[in-house]
Amino acid sequence: MPPTPARTLDHPAREEIRLESVLHALSDPMRLQVVRHLAGLGEGEEAPCSAIDLAVTKSTSTHHFRVLREAGVINQAYRGTAKMTSLRRDDLDLLFPRLLETVLHADAAQRERLARA
Repeated sequence: MPPTPARTLDHPAREEIRLESVLHALSDPMRLQVVRHLAGLGEGEEAPCSAIDLAVTKSTSTHHFRVLREAGVINQAYRGTAKMTSLRRDDLDLLFPRLLETVLHADAAQRERLARA
């Protein structure tokens, strides 16, 4: 009996990633939370989706991960039964220098400002 083929997910190639799609993906607070979590991991590290605690239903969480993946912000791959997620930092930095850094810095500043209010 031949081995079962690995489950794969569609991702845009680097040259297919568009700024407007990335900005749309980063415009939602839940998706920004995912990116913030992944950005805090070490270089090349990945996390299972279940490790990123979002205060939404599982189906809504799945939607947010799909938007990020289809925009080219994250990479997802099945490892056994876990769907592992990593940030496509190299691709984003190459295509849009300092965009991710700037968005994460602005997000941190806003969260700090709102916490003081």
